[in-house]
Amino acid sequence: MRNNDMIAAGLGILGVAVFGAWFMMDQTANAQTALAEDGPGPNLVIDVAGGTEGQIVIDLLSDVAPKHVERIVTLANEGAYDNVAFHRVIDGFMAQTGDVENAKMDGDLDLAGTGGSVYEDLKAEFSAETFNRGAVGMARSQSPDSANSQFFIMFAPAPHLDGQYTVVGHVIAGMDVVDAIKLGTGQGGSVSDPDYMSTVTVVE
Repeated sequence: MRNNDMIAAGLGILGVAVFGAWFMMDQTANAQTALAEDGPGPNLVIDVAGGTEGQIVIDLLSDVAPKHVERIVTLANEGAYDNVAFHRVIDGFMAQTGDVENAKMDGDLDLAGTGGSVYEDLKAEFSAETFNRGAVGMARSQSPDSANSQFFIMFAPAPHLDGQYTVVGHVIAGMDVVDAIKLGTGQGGSVSDPDYMSTVTVVE
């Protein structure tokens, strides 16, 4: 994914965030929705480090978004997601990570959120899965077929995203860790000295 595509992806997510901010303010009760159950797909295990430490477990929906799940599994098994920052975190909306090109903690984070991976972009795999609290979606640019490596985890329900972004999984453990991820500032949710994924592994 080209840098300008990923910049557009960030702007697209931001636009959705601004549009949905008023809705999120009234979702306090729904934000406590029970976590999804572990399904048949592989689990993505994320060890979080930085100001927040803990573990997040995501049940990947290989039956719903097989190509996107395959990409995540491939990158995790290659160690590409290790030491990648949660570069954009918007209170009441979502925490975004997965830029394996430009969001490594030992690199220059000025371009965090503008990169993808060495692999080609993916065609959308939209489904009936909803963006509830704990849902995991793939970040993309304005083109539906531009997701690559970045993903985001929902703090609260966002039904206006349904059918617009590919859902790849649900948090089944560690939602308290997600809630504690360091928030960004401003409308963009850009994070200074961010929390990050120290290691990411796949459990079949």
